[in-house]
Amino acid sequence: MHNSTPAMWKRFSGLLGLLLVLMLWAPRVQAQTWLVSTDAFVKIGVSDKFGQLGAYTAKFVVTNQTSGKIFSLVKEVEKGQNGVDVTFPSPATEADFFKTDAGIAANSAPGNYVWQCEVGGKRVAGGHFTLPVVGNDVTVVERAKK
Repeated sequence: MHNSTPAMWKRFSGLLGLLLVLMLWAPRVQAQTWLVSTDAFVKIGVSDKFGQLGAYTAKFVVTNQTSGKIFSLVKEVEKGQNGVDVTFPSPATEADFFKTDAGIAANSAPGNYVWQCEVGGKRVAGGHFTLPVVGNDVTVVERAKK
């Protein structure tokens, strides 16, 4: 049997050296890229102006007028708090978020919406809003050459 360990070692070390040289002379990344996100949302709220109710449950219902999808969010308002503000659409990662009866989270689809707030099964407030079309530009920043 022929012992070729020194020859194999020499070949391996030569390849390792070539790899090291290529890594040192490899072109560096010359640009920095940023990831961006833009979300449209609206804050809606109600308040028992004179605090006559004490604690109550406010049910917010938002309807997308284009798709007809209905999203709701229920918030408990403690005595002394009087009112509550909510954000539509709310992130599904929060404990309470706007969702359909099937549990599907609302998104910020552009379009016209109507909303109302119910307390004790009665409408106490409402309105409308439009979520705009949003977009992002990606900027590549070139590094100065040395």
